[in-house]
Amino acid sequence: MNRYMNIIIRQETRNDYKITETVVERAFKNEKHSDHSEQFLVAKLRKGDVFIPELSIVAEVDKKIVGHAMFTKLCIKNGDENYPTLALAPVSVLPGFQNQGIGSKMILYGLNRSKEMGFKSVIVLGHEKYYPRFGFKPASEWGIKAPYDVPDEAFMAVELEKDALDNAAGTVIYGKEFSE
Repeated sequence: MNRYMNIIIRQETRNDYKITETVVERAFKNEKHSDHSEQFLVAKLRKGDVFIPELSIVAEVDKKIVGHAMFTKLCIKNGDENYPTLALAPVSVLPGFQNQGIGSKMILYGLNRSKEMGFKSVIVLGHEKYYPRFGFKPASEWGIKAPYDVPDEAFMAVELEKDALDNAAGTVIYGKEFSE
């Protein structure tokens, strides 16, 4: 990481929305595992009841937004039981700022903020080599399944509170925004 770079991680504001959507679009532009609609997902999630303003996070360098990460409400369904959790998606960093620790700073900030707010776990569908550094493990270790066919090692969960997922076996139900 550039040791002279001053990175500020903060909550996104309404005034950031358009800039953030451009950052998300540019971050995923060359990503081969993308349908290149992540910026539209972010806009939809903000309008839905799964949105948590405090967990929509931006990274700034020299007063310029270069990254965005979003945690939204989610549930794990097992029969009649619903276990609340969070989804971490998407995490976006502008191409010129990737691989400099910005994504990690946003994720750590978001996980800490989530825990402070009383959330007990987070689910992510992502790179199996990246997310374990934050404590994520295959969700299948708790009997938690994705609602669609994804590689087991890419569908992960992390407990923000000890044993939070011990009785949460079931299928993750994403908000309608993820499938529209």
